[in-house]
Amino acid sequence: MTNRKRLRTSRRTATAAKSDFFDDLPDDLVVFILCKLSSSASSPSDLINVLITCKRLNRYGLHSLVLSKAGPGAFAIKAKNWSDSAHRFLKLCVSAGNIEACYTLGMIRFYCLQNRGGGASLMAKAAMRCHTRALYSLAVIQFNGSGGSKKVKDLRAGVALCARAGGLGHIDALRELGHCLQDGYGVRQNVSEGRRLIVQANARELALVITSATWRAHQYQHFYACLTGLVSCPLLSDFGCNVPGPEVHPANRFMREWFGSGRRLEGVGLRMCSHVGCGRPETRPHEFRRCSVCGTVNYCSRGCQALDWKLRHKVQCKPIERWLGVDGGGGGEGVEGGEGENMVVE
Repeated sequence: MTNRKRLRTSRRTATAAKSDFFDDLPDDLVVFILCKLSSSASSPSDLINVLITCKRLNRYGLHSLVLSKAGPGAFAIKAKNWSDSAHRFLKLCVSAGNIEACYTLGMIRFYCLQNRGGGASLMAKAAMRCHTRALYSLAVIQFNGSGGSKKVKDLRAGVALCARAGGLGHIDALRELGHCLQDGYGVRQNVSEGRRLIVQANARELALVITSATWRAHQYQHFYACLTGLVSCPLLSDFGCNVPGPEVHPANRFMREWFGSGRRLEGVGLRMCSHVGCGRPETRPHEFRRCSVCGTVNYCSRGCQALDWKLRHKVQCKPIERWLGVDGGGGGEGVEGGEGENMVVE
């Protein structure tokens, strides 16, 4: 009898040793955990490391629900690592209904892969689900006539898209709309309302930065730099606060890396937006607006110009005579730049 009990005990111990607690977890709990991971991933490797762990995680990691919850960090692919596998992964996320993947792949296709129609349709798919960046990017395309000739510009459509994105809280779209109202660009001129929207955009920008996790660290570092004389305390906000630049979206970072060397810009005389956080290239010569004072920088939108003016160009801009005769940039249309302190021409 004692030997029989020992035999049963040894069998139970062996069975418990062979079993894995992970295998006992319910499938829906595993999917829920993976959804949380994909939505909070800071880089694609966070998700890839899980997929290569075991067959079960690989199967559920590619579940449509997990892919639909993936956040921008999961799509932060470096341009040098772009491959068919990365393209397939983004398409899987698009098929799963991930609007962030729609926007990211749409930007890559439109600007980098020269697939204008496919890229615009993906961004439109994200815009229909109230993705503010997609709405604003489509507005920039309409303002510039990107992918076509200058005649295909639709200023009214650009203003309408900016109004929609601004109403949903997109700061650059709100600032762009304010400048359009001030200048009567694509809409009836209303200087006071335009100025109100610009001030509102600046207030939202400041509030967003103050509530971010990096604000206190930035304030301490900047205060120390001011005390030691390392910086001259430039005011990067209309409200007298030195604020860090906004975080660059993975799609913009990808384009910046893709076109960074200048070797992949197809066409003669094509330039990139001078704002370091943008990455958009011209799709035809002289598409972007250029600074009318120095003529050395150009921008795809007033939003990019306002940010770059605050971050760096304000201290770099110096008048250069007769630059309009260079590069065929003359005869353009004047547009107020920055926060009303600079001018650009088209």
